[in-house]
Amino acid sequence: MTGGPNPDRAPPRTAMLLAAGLGTRMRPLTAETAKPLLPLMGRPLLDHALDRLGAAGVERVVVNAHWHAERIAAHLTARSKASRPPEARLRREDMLLDTGGGVRVALAEGLLGPGPFYVLNGDAFWLDGPTPALTRLAGALDPAEADAMLLLHRAFQVHADVGSGDFALDPWGMPRRPEEHELVPYIFAGLQIVTPALFAPVAGLAPDQPFSMNLVWDRALAAGRLRALVHDGMWFHLSTPADLAQAEFVLGARAAVPTS
Repeated sequence: MTGGPNPDRAPPRTAMLLAAGLGTRMRPLTAETAKPLLPLMGRPLLDHALDRLGAAGVERVVVNAHWHAERIAAHLTARSKASRPPEARLRREDMLLDTGGGVRVALAEGLLGPGPFYVLNGDAFWLDGPTPALTRLAGALDPAEADAMLLLHRAFQVHADVGSGDFALDPWGMPRRPEEHELVPYIFAGLQIVTPALFAPVAGLAPDQPFSMNLVWDRALAAGRLRALVHDGMWFHLSTPADLAQAEFVLGARAAVPTS
């Protein structure tokens, strides 16, 4: 980020919310529903994310669905009838396409537009710092320099097993993967802003073939076109029922503290 964040950079009008996963580590809570529909502080995780996107200026969100897709479809229909922005469009996946494959197919179908767009994990939940995280991402991405800007969080602040971490980060926002046996200080926080260029055709990969976002991240890393910034608020790792209960406890305790 040679020029630093630009607060005047236009925010994206479209986004993709990844809600197709099986939620296996959240069983038994996800046995009868999709993980993004699990409640936190009385509202589904999906609604928390959609409302944040709407507040950031997003007008249309593509929500992919596979596991209990009918429940996600019903929930989005109820939101639409209540006229709750942003517009949420369901894209069913008969076959799981993984994180990268799902986005690439939606992009190829013209659902995400020609410019940068947000991609959020369906279970991402965070509290903003002084500036909303989505606004920071939009202001930090310069498509002339990078194809994606990831939001990272400090691993030591996460009360869960995060392995060796996902990335190290230099002072200029250039991430790198950990070396063998290395512990790195940051994990991916489930929020990113990307350009269509990130999903340019990959040799040997069929148009509808499932693949992880890691594949195109690593390609962008090798080309020097991946950037990241560190979240300056709270972030919650929601992988297991215990994680969800812990988040509920922490948020409930914060809500109970008087503000004056």
